[in-house]
Amino acid sequence: MRKAWIVTLAAIVLVAAALTGVVLWQNSYDLREQRVTVPADGRLLEGVLATPAHGSGPFPLVVFVHGDGEVDATHDGFYRPYWEAFARAGYASLSLDKPADWLSRSMDDRARETTDTLVWARTRPGIDGNRIGLWGASQAGWVLPKVVARTPAPGVAFVIAVGTAVNWHRQGEYHLRSELRAEGAGPDRVAAALRAREATLALLRRGATYEEYRATADADPDLGAERWTFIGLNHTADASADLRAMPPVPVLLLSGADDLNVDGAETEAVYRELLAPGTLTVHRYPGAGHALVRTPVERSSWRLPLTALFAPRALFPPGLLADQRTFLEERKRGDGARSIPGR
Repeated sequence: MRKAWIVTLAAIVLVAAALTGVVLWQNSYDLREQRVTVPADGRLLEGVLATPAHGSGPFPLVVFVHGDGEVDATHDGFYRPYWEAFARAGYASLSLDKPADWLSRSMDDRARETTDTLVWARTRPGIDGNRIGLWGASQAGWVLPKVVARTPAPGVAFVIAVGTAVNWHRQGEYHLRSELRAEGAGPDRVAAALRAREATLALLRRGATYEEYRATADADPDLGAERWTFIGLNHTADASADLRAMPPVPVLLLSGADDLNVDGAETEAVYRELLAPGTLTVHRYPGAGHALVRTPVERSSWRLPLTALFAPRALFPPGLLADQRTFLEERKRGDGARSIPGR
């Protein structure tokens, strides 16, 4: 009995050691990271500067602009596969912790924060100040065009836009309809939800207080006062004017075919209409959702954390990291954009 117990314990130890080795191996990345402090929009923000594993630069740089929510510089490690792909293309990546008071910030505030980050990055000896571009996801779609349109020479060298929308209200309605459709909602429920949405928009348009909102029959009990303030600051966001004002820089637009949050087809159509001819490259990934994570993984309560832990690079659909690496390598060579309707 004692011998069997010892054998079992030894087997458990070996399995645990093997799993630990897999986690360490899968979460080791071919790059160097350093913590940095960046003065941005009147505050000091902590962040991470990731550079290629070899060489001293100066490296071209990708500055990350977060989507919605409370996000640290690494996005809980989610960004590291991107940083590694970019490092292998010869690029550094810079990402900052989102300010603790992010719910009090407008899209203009976030644009100023990003612009100040660009100014800081150009002071770094290991960074090529003439080749700095932006990577932004989701809500960053209302930030990226502002920064590109307003940044003086040498300006922004390129943009990678991931799951971005154009108009806040249209995006909200699309999201609502997508969720209702996924839940199998009938016509009456859809109509009621759209009426409730219009009533909320009417409150926002007249600047109603949070207390007024909570007094309505359709108020979301999970929506807090700070979130209401954030929505009030930003619900009129529309990227059209800033997209139209952008200089002709290469733009890579990425979206998932299973995105329930953003209508990728609409974003592509608007980008094609408003951006300078020949500047847009488009990839749309089947089997991927809003975060450009593979749909079966993203929508599974157990597959998502396990994949993130044991195989983080496998979170993404085939080609996603390689397509971005190719885009960046083309920028180094000075190649033009390619417009690809879909994949």
